[in-house]
Amino acid sequence: MAGHSKWANIQHRKGRQDEKRGKVWTRVIREIMVAARLGGGDLAINPRLRLAVEKAKAANMPADTVKRNIDKATGNLEGVHYEEIRYEGYGIGGAAILVDTMTDNKVRTVAEVRHAFSKYGGSMGTAGSVVFQFKHVGQLVFAPGTSEDKVMEVALEAGAEDVVTDDDGAIEVVTPPHDFEAVKNALEAAGLKPEVAEVTMRAENTIELSGEEGAKMQRLLDVLEDLDDVQDVFHNAAIA
Repeated sequence: MAGHSKWANIQHRKGRQDEKRGKVWTRVIREIMVAARLGGGDLAINPRLRLAVEKAKAANMPADTVKRNIDKATGNLEGVHYEEIRYEGYGIGGAAILVDTMTDNKVRTVAEVRHAFSKYGGSMGTAGSVVFQFKHVGQLVFAPGTSEDKVMEVALEAGAEDVVTDDDGAIEVVTPPHDFEAVKNALEAAGLKPEVAEVTMRAENTIELSGEEGAKMQRLLDVLEDLDDVQDVFHNAAIA
């Protein structure tokens, strides 16, 4: 199955994350704390926490920092209580945007998100206004040049839902969220290392944006991602 080109967008996002390593740590710590608070501090029985700890390792976070924040979240140390809140809205050309936040101050967070939307050409929507355009999935993306046949064989055997080859040669494996870990482990055991591996909200359809519209949309996304309380921003724009 062919899909739109997303490799440049992925590389842009990774580059921004590398530039803002300290902020990546902050976001991972919040994810660790929420995952541990909701599912407990035992990695063996908490897949969300396992994934958060993997992100921490990829960001070169010290093991004692990881453990300290798990302890905070599970009550062994005093810590801040974070709440997960999702905001929905529209970007340039009516593109759908989901903004996932973790915050200890809802009033501050909603004001900052609303301001970013209104200042940079978007608009806040109500709960449920755009989320139906996304699907909760596991997603693994392989760089152009990876063997499509090998990825497809291993992924589908391990329980993947779909394998998508994008126009630029990147290969995307889509899984049900509960099968994500098994598929990821099978692919890595076969020597196939994904560039991106996450449980995410994947757009069911995309809106193509280019030129000035594309630049404005990217600016809006960048501003939203830069907000302190924002964990993830999902959208359905294919930006040329």
